[in-house]
Amino acid sequence: MDKNLLMPESEPCNVDACAVRDTLLIIGGKWKSIIMHTVHNQGTIRFNQLKKSLPDISQKMLTQQLRELERDGLIKRVDYEEMPPRVEYSLTALGISAGSVYKTINIWQKEHLETINNNRKNYDDWMTDQV
Repeated sequence: MDKNLLMPESEPCNVDACAVRDTLLIIGGKWKSIIMHTVHNQGTIRFNQLKKSLPDISQKMLTQQLRELERDGLIKRVDYEEMPPRVEYSLTALGISAGSVYKTINIWQKEHLETINNNRKNYDDWMTDQV
């Protein structure tokens, strides 16, 4: 495989800097894509609605992920400072623009999932035979 397909020469990938790794840290991970997808589908969503939409995530993890997405400018947080407290989240223009990245990843996944699953099965079978 041509290594330039993964990383152009003009963008070296090393311990200190790697554009692909850094991008995946911003939009990747177990929860960020699901959070972004949910907020995108809802338009504007309150924290508790988001939590109910993602029952497997802890409140602490949801808060942490939302803060990271807000820090990176992908999600906008509005605190209405009223009682009871009301906080709403929505995607920013930057967050909306990440949709094309997710779409590309989704297309790649759909094209290659069968091969990946076969590779996993073959590997697992081989590992079982080694024991």
